[in-house]
Amino acid sequence: MKSFLKNYGQSPRKMRLVTEAIKGKSVPEALAILAVLPKRAVRPLTKLLKSAAANAKGERRLDEKELYISRLLVDKGSVFKRFRPRARGRAEPIRRRTSRVTVILGEKNSKK
Repeated sequence: MKSFLKNYGQSPRKMRLVTEAIKGKSVPEALAILAVLPKRAVRPLTKLLKSAAANAKGERRLDEKELYISRLLVDKGSVFKRFRPRARGRAEPIRRRTSRVTVILGEKNSKK
């Protein structure tokens, strides 16, 4: 089952710090790891993981304990461009980066 988080207002570099800790883990184990990490990205990733597990449970009648994170991708989202005034009439660009996160869950005891 897939679940997406689009245009989350944090840079992909910071999001990857958290996602590297839970790649390949089972869903309950990943949620336990996310519960103790002191990063801002934990909250949306927890919601995303729970959403993907609920999708699997609702559509394919799969148990949450049998699911694991088969793929977890953090890609670059849209970049908001702003300008900050500087000395002598100049301007300096500010790039507010966003992230797109994709979670794909697999089943541990799949026959494939």
